[in-house]
Amino acid sequence: MTATNLTLTLEWFLNPDHLPFIAGLHTQAYERAGLSINIIEPSEHYDGFAELAAGNIDLHINEPIHLFEHYFADLKSLGCFFETDGGVMLRQESTQKLINNQPIRITTPAANAITNKIGFDILRRYAKKQGCDLNRDTVQFVETNFQHLENLKQGEFDGAWLCFYNFEGIEAQHEALDNVFIDQSLAAFPNFSALELMTTHNTWQQKQPAISRFVEVTNEMTMFCINNADKAREAYYSYTNSTASALMDDIINDTLKRFIVPIQADSERWQALRNYLAELNIAKLTDEQYQQLW
Repeated sequence: MTATNLTLTLEWFLNPDHLPFIAGLHTQAYERAGLSINIIEPSEHYDGFAELAAGNIDLHINEPIHLFEHYFADLKSLGCFFETDGGVMLRQESTQKLINNQPIRITTPAANAITNKIGFDILRRYAKKQGCDLNRDTVQFVETNFQHLENLKQGEFDGAWLCFYNFEGIEAQHEALDNVFIDQSLAAFPNFSALELMTTHNTWQQKQPAISRFVEVTNEMTMFCINNADKAREAYYSYTNSTASALMDDIINDTLKRFIVPIQADSERWQALRNYLAELNIAKLTDEQYQQLW
């Protein structure tokens, strides 16, 4: 049987959030289903959208916020497969600085107009609940890298933005870092720390049977990982050729609790996020455009 080739571009570097795909490759489940899956780690966070639009890849995963920010008419969501808690990690000792409107510095892997606006809004909402009207000029976002804990340990920053609890939250526990993890429960914003699997309508029409098989096998692999944590960890370390550690074990264990099965398009899931992005003047989709995604 000739295998059908499908190319999947990730949102960033390979990590435990991608365990269902890793397990599918490690166990050869995709191969047995007649699929040859090529996974690409992008150079930049948004590369997958341009590659999808150009027809160079078949599948892409990224945070749901970018379905709106990088919307194009042919974009099609296949569904969410992972959701964690996310937001800004603030040093406990810096919370009073924030509330007093003293200058604070936030490390982030991406400091641009949009991410900075969202990061500040999260801090603003948190500060407001503490009785403070936060001044935008007091918050500086500094583009560094994903090594949030290392950056915070150096003492140059008060907090880190674009944090996922299953990574930075767990790592902070290991490092005994006294912090406030400002997520959707503390700042009352629509959560967007999740990953959507997407394609294009055109690719779906051309490769629907293969993509449907891919989703089906990925669902099976997700359940395999959830029900077999030891084998999920084994698959991760083997496929990534990395050394096991207590920290990564705990990250994987926490991540396993956050996978969503089955993967299925759901227009209701991100309606509040759609409204939030429109409120911040980041992305405004018409009802027709929004429904076209699903």
